[in-house]
Amino acid sequence: MILAAGVGSRLRPITEHTPKVLVDVGGSTVLEHIARRLIRAGADRIIVNVHHLAEQIERFATERWDLDAELVLSREPERLLGTGGGLLHAAPLIRRDAPFFLHVGDVISEMDLGAFYAAHAGSDALASLAVHERDTSRCLLFDRRGLYGRDNRDAGWSRDVRRPDGETLRLAFAGVHVVSPRIFDLFAERGVFDILDAYLRLTGEGERIAPFDVGDARWLEIGNPKRLEEARQALR
Repeated sequence: MILAAGVGSRLRPITEHTPKVLVDVGGSTVLEHIARRLIRAGADRIIVNVHHLAEQIERFATERWDLDAELVLSREPERLLGTGGGLLHAAPLIRRDAPFFLHVGDVISEMDLGAFYAAHAGSDALASLAVHERDTSRCLLFDRRGLYGRDNRDAGWSRDVRRPDGETLRLAFAGVHVVSPRIFDLFAERGVFDILDAYLRLTGEGERIAPFDVGDARWLEIGNPKRLEEARQALR
């Protein structure tokens, strides 16, 4: 599932007329860049949630989609549901026989998604999160048992849901998850919510959320015009 419903406010004015996942980077849309990587890792169905300028993504799906996987849209017509609410809303479209990828719609990367998926499948984690060491004010907090908190230094807050066990790591989230479908039986949240908040609640209840270090794999985030231009230069 690719998260693509947001309005892309940091990328304005481009996103006033073009959804972020349809922005061109190096001759392909962001959606195509992400989908190709997921398909290469084994995905045969791509689910995209839509809200902002949804009709453009619907037209793209009908007229331009030519990749070797089924494309299915999860429509959020009334309001944005957030990363967790959007996933829960799309639950009827998601198969329950294997873990699935959840991928933000504004990151193009060269992380090894196949290795990431295999690492999760061989673990007891409810979800695994792609992470790396990066200079950022917003981080996830891990110990030897997995996720235990998150912090935002710019906003001046930090949240732990349990006492850390052993050595701790402060890592940047790279925007990709592998998730067990049993999470749908564990959601207490409804409506609009952030998936990271749900992970923290579930961590506090004994579930394991594991890190997967993507190392120095190229990672391009197109969240604002400056970063979009840097990504275009990198992929030119």
